[in-house]
Amino acid sequence: MTIAARSFRLATALGAGIIAVPLLSRAQTPKPPGPRIVDVAARPAFTRAVGRPEVMAQPGQLLAPGTVLRTQSPGRLQVRMADGRSFRLGGDAELRLTGQELDLRRGQIIAWVNPGQKGQASPLRIRTRVATASIVGTTVFIEASPDKVLFLSWEGRVKVDTDTGKLVQLKGGQVMAKTGERWDLPRRLTPEEARSRRARNPLFSAFTTPMDTLPLIDRQIDGLSATPAAPR
Repeated sequence: MTIAARSFRLATALGAGIIAVPLLSRAQTPKPPGPRIVDVAARPAFTRAVGRPEVMAQPGQLLAPGTVLRTQSPGRLQVRMADGRSFRLGGDAELRLTGQELDLRRGQIIAWVNPGQKGQASPLRIRTRVATASIVGTTVFIEASPDKVLFLSWEGRVKVDTDTGKLVQLKGGQVMAKTGERWDLPRRLTPEEARSRRARNPLFSAFTTPMDTLPLIDRQIDGLSATPAAPR
């Protein structure tokens, strides 16, 4: 075989390999897992997939789009999203999963982005009946009751798009709420309020799966104690 023929066959083989490898790689790349329950700290806690009866929530359970999560006090659970973002749900709560958006109908939720994953282009949105909160690199707490919906940024910045068309950006340690038909102006928690909320909120306790932003929250509370509050 001539040198020219060998070169031609080698080039042909390499060309085929170059084409085949990416196709094989794409075929073997697994899809990222969907949302799943990683912890059930207390019961009662339930899930209801679309077209299915309600069942008890179980750690490791995968959650399809449209699944409804429900807890009855003292029930609470933790979910990890496909992109690594997480949330805890508790109290007399009901929430529906809709892709990159969480529809909180009632109850308490605390959602966060792991520190190593900040900077993602798509925010996690949590919709309530009066506003939608968007988080990219932060920790937000929301409580929705029949007469009041409260938004609290535990650390970082949270965008709140209200039902009046106003977009508000909460800084770490700031809280705002709508009671009845009235929106309160954002205000900063006092150190005493922050420490009390941190100690009393059951979404901070009894979970075996860690909350990655908890050290940042404690640092934020320490910062509230070190900085004088602005006049209201």
